[in-house]
Amino acid sequence: MSTALQGKTIAFLCAPEGTEQVELTEPWKAVEGAGGRPRLVSTQSGRIQAFDHLDKGDTFPVDTTVDVSGHEEFDALVLPGGVANPDFLRTEPGAVAFARSFFDAGKPVAAICHAPWTLIEADVVRGRTMTSWPSLRTDLLNAGATWVDEEVKVCRSGPNVLVTSRRPDDLKAFGRAAIEAFTG
Repeated sequence: MSTALQGKTIAFLCAPEGTEQVELTEPWKAVEGAGGRPRLVSTQSGRIQAFDHLDKGDTFPVDTTVDVSGHEEFDALVLPGGVANPDFLRTEPGAVAFARSFFDAGKPVAAICHAPWTLIEADVVRGRTMTSWPSLRTDLLNAGATWVDEEVKVCRSGPNVLVTSRRPDDLKAFGRAAIEAFTG
């Protein structure tokens, strides 16, 4: 086990239902493996229901909610994907403000798959170079981002480091890049 993230707390923002399970669990393990403390943040207390594509997966306990916690409690933010997860989060003002606050504070953010939808709603992608699930390409371009089809993209041309990846197949590269960004 590494100690690269020793003493750091990483927020994982997820909707009450619809998070792609592997996009939550694999980065979570990477944070723990680097000595960090992951915490599950949602819009409601209780448990979230994760999915394996369209099938229900496991449930996970929520540590805190966006209405009681802020970026001050965390060193970085991870936004897992799944189609339903970010689609819900982008309609929740508290979740959007929570995500935007990490950019305002200059803290690193890592988003995978469909998660950039939440960042588009937060109006923080303009001028950034990013990747995502391919169907978000036009959404990101329309929001002012430059879209690239790469396994992982680390963008430093903004107020913070932004790490993005396309899909579950990219999780190993995503985890490595996120840990590196969170360490700095």
